[in-house]
Amino acid sequence: MQLATWNVNSLKVRLPQVLAWLAQNPVDALCLQELKLDHDKFPLQAFKEIGYHASWAGQKTYNGVAVISRAQGLNETRNIPGYDDPQQRVIATTLPFGQESIRVISAYCPNGQSLDSDKYVYKLDWFKAFAQWLKVEKQTHRHIAVLGDYNVAPKDEDVHNPEKWVGQVLVSDPERAALAALVDLGFTDAFRLFEQPPKSFSWWDYRMNSFKRNAGVRIDHVLLSESLVPHCQSCIIDKGPRGNEQPSDHTPVIATLSF
Repeated sequence: MQLATWNVNSLKVRLPQVLAWLAQNPVDALCLQELKLDHDKFPLQAFKEIGYHASWAGQKTYNGVAVISRAQGLNETRNIPGYDDPQQRVIATTLPFGQESIRVISAYCPNGQSLDSDKYVYKLDWFKAFAQWLKVEKQTHRHIAVLGDYNVAPKDEDVHNPEKWVGQVLVSDPERAALAALVDLGFTDAFRLFEQPPKSFSWWDYRMNSFKRNAGVRIDHVLLSESLVPHCQSCIIDKGPRGNEQPSDHTPVIATLSF
């Protein structure tokens, strides 16, 4: 079973790229973030035509998440239950996993903008609510995979030049602590289960030839519950789509599980 995550930075713009990528990489589930389109504008038929189902939460201009899956998902949940938030940042669905099932969650965590911004305060508050909900989810679901754009680089090795990032979002101690709190619930960063090439990143700014210089950060993650760790065979970053014409500034991350 292959699970992937990709912040597409507008599904309307990037739909042909997503469909082409799925044709070459027929994963079982693809978690998308930053759909940037109204809920009723989601291109469901385009995915049906290539053999996929979808669960999604759309939002015009900003945010929006989806799980594109081979199997029909069950028990869909949109956003964090009990957390009053108009921003569409979470979609969860339950998919078959061998003789069992797996809870697949697509998350678009807030960016935070800057350390002195109200959006930064919102980011940390959102992470707390997300952690509280995941704790409840773990009581109900044995197998959980939380994929998405976390907007946090866990360690300095996940940043191209840590010294230049001091005092900015994505790398601050409170943000890293918020991500670590999710891991402490019993999740594992699948990418770090394996030896990886140095300077492995999933996001590169559009400016300053960042992709050509590999001046990126690793902020897109696949977190697996303890029960899934023994099943994980690999986790890789596919840099190919970042080299497309009019690419997203993110690129896919793919985890392969066996059962």
